[in-house]
Amino acid sequence: MNGIKSSKKSDSINVTRREFLEDCTLCATGIAAVSVLGSSSLFASEKINNELKAKVVLIFAHPDPEQPNWPNIGYDFKGHIAKVQKELYKKCPDIDFLPITVASGSAETAQSILKENMDVDGFVVYLAGCLWGNLTETIAACGKPTIIVDHLFAGSGEFLTSYARALRAGNKVVAVSSSNFDDVVEAVRCFDCIKKLQHSTVLVVGREADDQIEKIYGTHVKSISFEEINNLYKKVNPSDAKDQANRWMQNAEKVIEPNKQDIDKAAAMYLTMLELLKNYKAQAITINCLGGIYAGNMVKAYPCLGFMQLDNDGLVGACEADQRSTMTKLIMTYLSGRPGFISDPVIDTAKNQIIYAHCVAPTKVYGPQGTANPYHLRSHSESREGACNRSLMPLGEMTTTILFDHNSKQIIFHQGKSVENIDEDRACRNKLAVEVKGDIYKLLTYWDEWGWHRVTFYGDLKRPVYNIASLLGFKVVEEA
Repeated sequence: MNGIKSSKKSDSINVTRREFLEDCTLCATGIAAVSVLGSSSLFASEKINNELKAKVVLIFAHPDPEQPNWPNIGYDFKGHIAKVQKELYKKCPDIDFLPITVASGSAETAQSILKENMDVDGFVVYLAGCLWGNLTETIAACGKPTIIVDHLFAGSGEFLTSYARALRAGNKVVAVSSSNFDDVVEAVRCFDCIKKLQHSTVLVVGREADDQIEKIYGTHVKSISFEEINNLYKKVNPSDAKDQANRWMQNAEKVIEPNKQDIDKAAAMYLTMLELLKNYKAQAITINCLGGIYAGNMVKAYPCLGFMQLDNDGLVGACEADQRSTMTKLIMTYLSGRPGFISDPVIDTAKNQIIYAHCVAPTKVYGPQGTANPYHLRSHSESREGACNRSLMPLGEMTTTILFDHNSKQIIFHQGKSVENIDEDRACRNKLAVEVKGDIYKLLTYWDEWGWHRVTFYGDLKRPVYNIASLLGFKVVEEA
């Protein structure tokens, strides 16, 4: 089996990134980066991914085509439904659809469907035409996430009234009324994200696990001691660490402060994190890094470069044992296929800018299959020690900045266009300036309630965020 190998002579950890990513034992939790433009599985395991497919009942509702109605008498509902099914099966391969066609919109029909399908992950009600009953509202009220889709100029009347009623009732419901079928696909893929969250594990090093996370998302959170990570760090094969460090140095545009020893230590910490992820079949790790280092070398090396590499590869590495930010990164990695950038923002009202500052950022902001942007190797800013990166992230691009809070069931949200990678010695090495979309002064008003961290993703991800919020039962708070 590929993966972590122990040498009997030295008992050292001998692991490479390629071996780790190819090790299907990690696939047991089914991590796959699901892009809004398509899906790509980072870890290939057909059998395991099939077992993890979200089960979704796909209900097609339409009236008798021989009677006058929208879209028109004699309409080929059967042909249209076959076309929709084909597209969904093609574009949502990680979902197991259970199709049902109904010609009655009664609550009794809905109850019959629910009775047979309460073990599923959710429902899609596709209104191919209007039945004018309580079918949609009854399905939406069952407690399972539900997506209601309008076939334009056919189901529109019932769609508008049913969705509004279901939304007002507080149900976990999303509406899609669009001439672009990819909007339907984008919403339906949320089921896959939710399913993967329920089968994921997050490691928290040096802090107690937040048990509320599992209650809300189904994600297992495991607390790891400093002692455990340090014991693994001591076993890393120095040759493997040097090889990884050399790769980072060769790919960097510049190496400024850190010496080779600093980068070797960062590489050893990266390999240690890979070992932990493999041992616990986990997809995300967050470390109380500053607390551990400043408290007397309880963490043996800065994990920043390791976090960069994990994010680039479709996993999640997160700073400061911040479990809200970690879950935000994990959710959006599943939903968009893109890594997040945790930051301590600074606001410049004179330029209508928010500057996202931190000492680690991904260099593949469009995901593992996307292009890489340049980066510099730097020392950690506050201490002037260790090794981290400065990522020169793309400019002129829309960014979406959010934070999921499982306790309040809310998501804080704002957007902006990236305009500058600020080169300033003060504060953290990465400083991405974004021109705020909205009111810069309103953006000053939520930090006492939400804390300093935010997580930034490249792309206009507003609709995916709102979709997943609705299906999780969260509220979105627009802070700008």
